[in-house]
Amino acid sequence: MITSIPKIVPVILSGGSGTRLWPVSTPKRPKQLLPLTADDTMLQLTADRMSGFGAASVGRTILVSNAAHADIIDEQLRQSGVDDYQVILEPIGRNTAPAIALAALEAQPEDTLLVMPSDHVIADLPAFHKAIARALPLAMQGWLATFGITPDGPETGYGYIQMGQTCGEAVHEVVRFVEKPDLANAQRMLAGGDHAWNAGIFLFRADTYLAALERHQPDMLAAVRTSMAEARRDGTHVFPDAQAFQACPSDSIDYAVMERETKVACVPVSMGWSDVGSWDSLHAVSARCDNDNAVRGDALLLGARNCLVHSDGPRVTLVDVDDLIVVVSQGEVMILKRGESQKVRKVTEALKAKAASDVN
Repeated sequence: MITSIPKIVPVILSGGSGTRLWPVSTPKRPKQLLPLTADDTMLQLTADRMSGFGAASVGRTILVSNAAHADIIDEQLRQSGVDDYQVILEPIGRNTAPAIALAALEAQPEDTLLVMPSDHVIADLPAFHKAIARALPLAMQGWLATFGITPDGPETGYGYIQMGQTCGEAVHEVVRFVEKPDLANAQRMLAGGDHAWNAGIFLFRADTYLAALERHQPDMLAAVRTSMAEARRDGTHVFPDAQAFQACPSDSIDYAVMERETKVACVPVSMGWSDVGSWDSLHAVSARCDNDNAVRGDALLLGARNCLVHSDGPRVTLVDVDDLIVVVSQGEVMILKRGESQKVRKVTEALKAKAASDVN
């Protein structure tokens, strides 16, 4: 039964490893647990994202996280003054569809879940809140809503959402989800004006999502139900049964649910969003000086332009150089050209290969 005053339950997904921001971000302390864009960590910024939202009551936050990060999450939430939360600690990663199912089963069936990654930047919170308010009536009517970022260029690193006819105030039915495109297709979609970037942020009732899983992924739902029915609870921590959860298929919400449903809506929004998926994107969302340098830590820049410096200790000095990324963290030093930060993946793969060969 739909209540007259809807309740939104923030669901924060915090299972990522963030290795594209190596060496600062590591599996033991991934980017969502780091202060990369502000004094607060990205998780703390996400946990505070619904402050001041007035279109509905906001319920207890549910986090879904890697079990190894339980203590860090508790510490950071306490530092932020957040005490009304529940953390579901995954024994093993199974992607976003099962993670959201864990939260949906922990919530009440009539609760509206606002699903947010823990490692994204949203600079314009009022714009985000307005977009949520536009999506809320549809979510209450059994729609699955997603938020599409108004693109400002032919980005090839994001998935896209094609929008069709309107189904609410500045809300559109979803025609299709598009994989990360090549440059030509990205330019074509941008020129068409009916595509948005897929931000991976969702709004829907808990029972709506579980019903969709029952239709399309019954084995997944059954495994998650069992893991939660047999979960161990300790204060704010919920430990799903490891054996049951390990048997759960691994899939993203896009593949498992969103691409298969018909009542799917997209709210296009421009809200200063970034997934901070690379050092280049961190430079783009960071405060910069007149020479477009972004600095965190001890640095001396003389005649340098368009550089990013991130150091956890030693001073970094740059003289008359342009377009460099310099990262010093945990005894590691990495230097690369701006625009090439996607190649950090090669570094982490090489380090894994080296570690494996050293063991053998």
